[in-house]
Formats: sequence, structure tokens, C-alpha cells
Amino acid sequence: MQQTIAEKIIAKAAGKERVRPGDIVTCVVDLAMIHDSGGPRRAKPILERLGVGVWDASKIVLVSDHYAPCVDAESAAILKLTREWAAEQGIMNFYDQHGICHVVTPERGHLGPGMFAVGGDSHSPTGGAFGAYMFGIGATDMAGVLATGETWIKVPHTIRINWSGAFGAGVAAKDMALRMCAVLGMDGGDYQAIQYGGDTVAGLDMMERMTLSNMAAELGAQTGIIEPDETTAAYVTAAGGDAGDWAAYLGDADADYRRVHEFSADDLEPQVAAPHSPANAADVGDADKADIDQFYIGACTGAKLNDLKMAASVLKGNKVAPGKRLTVAPASARILADAARDGTMEILLHAGANLLPTGCGACAGYGVGTLAEDEVCLASTARNFQGRMGANSSRVYLASPYTVAASAVKGVITDPREMLGDGS
Repeated sequence: MQQTIAEKIIAKAAGKERVRPGDIVTCVVDLAMIHDSGGPRRAKPILERLGVGVWDASKIVLVSDHYAPCVDAESAAILKLTREWAAEQGIMNFYDQHGICHVVTPERGHLGPGMFAVGGDSHSPTGGAFGAYMFGIGATDMAGVLATGETWIKVPHTIRINWSGAFGAGVAAKDMALRMCAVLGMDGGDYQAIQYGGDTVAGLDMMERMTLSNMAAELGAQTGIIEPDETTAAYVTAAGGDAGDWAAYLGDADADYRRVHEFSADDLEPQVAAPHSPANAADVGDADKADIDQFYIGACTGAKLNDLKMAASVLKGNKVAPGKRLTVAPASARILADAARDGTMEILLHAGANLLPTGCGACAGYGVGTLAEDEVCLASTARNFQGRMGANSSRVYLASPYTVAASAVKGVITDPREMLGDGS
């Protein structure tokens, strides 16, 4: 029996020739990514009780993104602890308020094909876009990884999801993700490995692939892998990383998949997910006409450079509807700089957008931009669970940056194709 990408990577990390679904193996970790919220403040006390430091400071990426920038004494103390711990442990790859961990880590060349990586955040499957096996673990497990450089894993089955065809105007990878959530449900991944494939996926740039892998978490998968190719290698190399022998991490033609799902991009319409689940997604034309207070373009899923460009393509020459607010929180400092350099930010700001700091921010209910009681938001984020972005009575709808931007202009949920010349 031939192997899936997931099985090849896990076998390498476990020092075995091959593994099979259901095997429980101990793996050497190539990279551990942690952030200020679940990182030092959780792991430091455990490591101190054990009387140990980190196993290899060069293989740890630490990003302050949840409490950055601090807005009160409590968040300031968390960031202070994070900085002090980074210095104590000699963490070489510490990015203090440079952006969101899932974006900064690959942006700085730390991920590549064939890596076995863990992250202290549920959206760590983003690493799968780079041909890595990356998944999220809790603080106690992360402390074990930081101390030993190893972790155990039950080898997952692989669920293959193929996409064929081409996008129409105003459609993006976010719409693919929401469509899968609606069809497969938030347990469709069975906490197994998802492998995305098909000509649609192969044609996506790396930022769009990151959106698919990121939202494997919303499908309930452990990770979401995309087969590495020349596009992957070019991105990793340009970021200063090592693409290595990426062709060694392709799934074998006769690999065994637990299930195979087929989707078409040809007839995919912009999607909107109603509160309080990404699985409540439907075509934008079927979305209700809720009175929206805030339009939010942010998060690791919805504020990369390509996401900001999507919004700008709609907002150019337009203004945010009177009485409404559009907030934009770029996913990293580099993205903000690039968007400022190429004119994207000028378009967004001229349309009336409010610029928020780079970081997780309102997506995770931290800092500025959160919602008050009974407020309603349309966001480019990955999740819309009750109370996630602020008050428990607030409501969040999800959509692509195209749809969020078009809706901000009209003041209600709007099909972006109407403003891109491809709608009725």
C-alpha cells in the first residue's frame, strides 16, 4: 500500500520506513510555534517545575499577536512576561508585534515541505499550505514539546477533498472553505488529515492556499495539507526558507484515502455564513438582510495582502455607507508595508476604512475593534462562534474580503459581483 503525504511526513518524523493509520508513534518536532496568549505564560511555570529549559531555541518561533498591542495593565504584563521569557531562553525567532503567528511564521521562512510541526493555536493547520504536517496542541502538550523536542501522534487517516474548475469574479478561497463547512459540517474532518487537491487548488497562490489549510480547523481536521509544488518552493525560497526535496512529499497515486469529496469551483458563488457557525454558510443571494454595524477585514484568514487587494478592488472609487464602520487589521507588519507601498492601503483608507493594529485583535475578542452588546458584524475571519468577537449578544456573519467590502459600501450584505461587473 502506498502512502499519503501525511503518512510520509509522520514516518520521517518517527524514524520509520512507513506508518499506517491508527499507529501511535513518537515524533521528533521540526518546529514549535507559540504565541503570547498560550505560550510562555502557560508553559513557563510547567518548565520551571520540571527544572528544565527549552530543548532547542533555534526550533521555536514565538510571536506576540493576541495581546499586541497591549490595551491595559494586564495585557502589558503578559507581553512583558513574553519578552522576558524569550530573553531567558534565548529564543532566536521572537517576533514581537510583527503580526499574526500563522502568517508571520511562513512569511519569515520557518515552514517548508516535509516538516513535522506543532503550534500552540487551533489554526496551526495553516502550515499545511506549505506541504508541512502542522497541527495545534494545548499548553501542557506544548510544554512537553518545548522540554523534549518530541511529541506523540496517532497516525490519522487522510480525507481527500478535490476542487476542479475556475473561480468567477468575486469568488475566493474563503468561499471554498465556507462551502465545505456547509456541505461537510464542522466535524467533516473527523480529526483526521485533510489533503486538498485538484486543478483549482493547484492554481491558487500561497496566500489563498493558506486560507484553505487554516480553515481545515473549522472542518474539524487535525491538519489540512496541500501537495507542495513549484509555487510552494518559490514562496519558501523567497521567504528565506529551505524547500528541500519537496517532490519527496507528494502523495502516491494509489494511496488509500478514508473518503474522497469532489467540489466544483465553476458554479461556486460568494458565500456568507450566518451566526453562530461557519457551517451556516449559503450563497450570498440567500443571506438575510441583517442590519450590520461593523464590517471587519482582519485575521490570519482574511487580511493577507491578497485579501486586502480583494477589498480594494471593490472599494476603489467607493465610500463606506453612512453610519457604518469598516475596520481593517492587516495580518502582519510586512503586509501593511506592502499594501502601503502598492497603493492598496490608500484605496482602503480613502473609502473610509479605519486602520487597526496588525495582530489577532477583534477576531479573537482582544483589544480594539470588538463588538458591543447586540452589535452585528460581517467579517473576513474564520469563526463566528457566539461571543467570540466581543459581547455575548453580538452576532457575526462570515464572508470573503470581496463580500465584506461590497457590503460595507451598500450597508447590507451584498453580492460583490454587483460591484465587479459580474452580477445582476
